[in-house]
Formats: sequence, C-alpha cells, structure tokens
Amino acid sequence: MDNVDAQVLKSASDWLHDGRRAVLGTIVRTWGSAPRPVGALVAIRDDGLIAGSVSGGCIEDDLVERVRSRALAARAPERVTYGVTAEEAFRFGLPCGGTIELVLEPLSAESQVDELLERVAGGAQTRRTLDLRSGRVTLEEGAGTDVLQVDDQRLVSVHGPRWRLLVIGAGQMTHYVAQMALALDYQVTICDPREEYADSWVVPGTHLVRTMPDDTVIDLRPDRNTAVIALTHDPKLDDLALIEALKSQAFYVGAIGSKKNQAARKERLKEFGVTEAQMERLHGPIGLKNGARTPPEIAVSILAEMTATKYGYRIPTPEAIGERAAAVEAGCAVA
Repeated sequence: MDNVDAQVLKSASDWLHDGRRAVLGTIVRTWGSAPRPVGALVAIRDDGLIAGSVSGGCIEDDLVERVRSRALAARAPERVTYGVTAEEAFRFGLPCGGTIELVLEPLSAESQVDELLERVAGGAQTRRTLDLRSGRVTLEEGAGTDVLQVDDQRLVSVHGPRWRLLVIGAGQMTHYVAQMALALDYQVTICDPREEYADSWVVPGTHLVRTMPDDTVIDLRPDRNTAVIALTHDPKLDDLALIEALKSQAFYVGAIGSKKNQAARKERLKEFGVTEAQMERLHGPIGLKNGARTPPEIAVSILAEMTATKYGYRIPTPEAIGERAAAVEAGCAVA
C-alpha cells in the first residue's frame, strides 16, 4: 500500500503525462500548532484539482486560486508563508496561531517525479535536491537518517521509507502487521528460518530473510528509526531476536504472549545477560490493551503502540487508569 505522499507524487506524474501543468508544494517549516508535519506534500493541477493537503482548510483554497491564475510558481520555485498574523491564522484555519512555510515548484519532465516514484516503489530511501533558483532536481540514495533541509539555495527532501520494522515470524498475524506497516511508511523485513512459514509468505513490498533471528538483528543494526517485534510464540526464535534488539537503539521492541509468558521470558533473558534497564524497554504483552481478539485487530493495537512510542507519547495502562479513578473517587486527587 502507498503512503499519502507517494499518492500525491503519483497524481502529479499522471497529470504531467496528460500534458497538464502542475505545481508541487512541500511544507518546509512550521511554527506553533500546524495541521501537517514538515515534508508533507500537496500537488495542484492547472485547473485547480488537488492531491494531498497542507492544512485541510483555506490554505488549499488560496493555493488553488493562485496556482490556477499563475500567480504562484508559474516559472520557478517560490516560497510562501501562511499564518504569520493572528488574522491570517484565523482566515486560513490554522489552530492556535500556527504558521506554515511552503516551497512551491512548477513540475516538468526535469523534475524527475517518475524516477523518484520508481526508487520509492523499490523500497529505497531517496534524497531529492531542488535548486530553488534554477528548478533543477537531482536524486541521490538516502542514508536512512536524512531529514528535510532548506536554505536560500536548495530544498533537500526525503522520500521513501524512513522507518524500519523487523518482524520475527511469518505467520498469519505478521501478514496484517506487515500490510499496515507498509501503509505507515515502514520498510518491512520479515525473518523466519522455518520453511513451513517462509515458503508461504506473500506480502508484496516486504523483504523476507530466512536467517536466524539474532544474526538478522545484528546485520540490521537497529537505530532509533527501527522497531523489532517477535511474533512466533517460539522462545527459541523470539528470545534470540529480543536479546540483540534490547541491546540496540531500536525505538520499539515488543513480543507477543500473555503476562505469564512475559514473566517467564524476562527470566530467560536475564540468564543471557539482558540488564534490568534493557528489560524495561520490552513491550509485552505487545500492543495497546483495546480488547483486540482477531489477528487484524491485534495488528492494529501493535501498530498503534508503535506509533505512540515513536512520537514519545506514553499511554496509561488500564491499571494506572483504574488507580487514578479510584483516587479521584476517594477525593485523593484532582480529575
């Protein structure tokens, strides 16, 4: 499945092939509370048709009007800012006085949109550099840790998977996790040395390896943009991956299993030198506690917990919520 920005690029490519004029907008800076993050894309066709969004409100209406009348980015890239004043913030629907700065560029064959899409479809992170004076575009292989950069001369944007996910086990649950992770812009690797599972793996866009889980984690070298989850229910496989993942910089490490299994797992991991500090990073039982029962529902809970962890958002446990409610009931805390 495609992420939102890939869909914007595909729409722009289709318009160019149809002989239409198109402008691509990239959010390069935000201040205050902005509806879309830096790097978000919007494409506008010469007749006002739009793909993607930067605010979900009046900014798009203003961009459409100005692009259609050739008042913006008719011949060369331009920078435009919305929401500098309180009046503008109100007019353009920006919450809490937020401000958005965009780079708008007129697209052409030299914009290399098709080449960029081909690279992204192949799972390669790509660094796209736009010369803000000439409009010239160059594409380079990304380093995996690149971020958007902009100055008076160039805009460097990053496309393709920035986040990586390693899943141990190619069972039914993993199919749903992998499909959802692809939609969330993860580069997904599946590790399963068991032929009975690996031979039936059929999720396009993912990479399957049959190596042992500990070797796979070591080779992957998880960084702060990497998540590792173990879904086999087999300690001989899951534990191998977890021992190495918990020593890494992975932002999320999780394992499926009940609370009882989790307690037993921690005792086993201690025997292999996993420290208490490293053990505290282990999410298990994996996923948000939302009553999920079916494999796709559990996959949703896993990806939701990963998303919260990725953004540094700590979700209270049901136990903590219950304790808080009881304290409020007893008059010991303020709701």
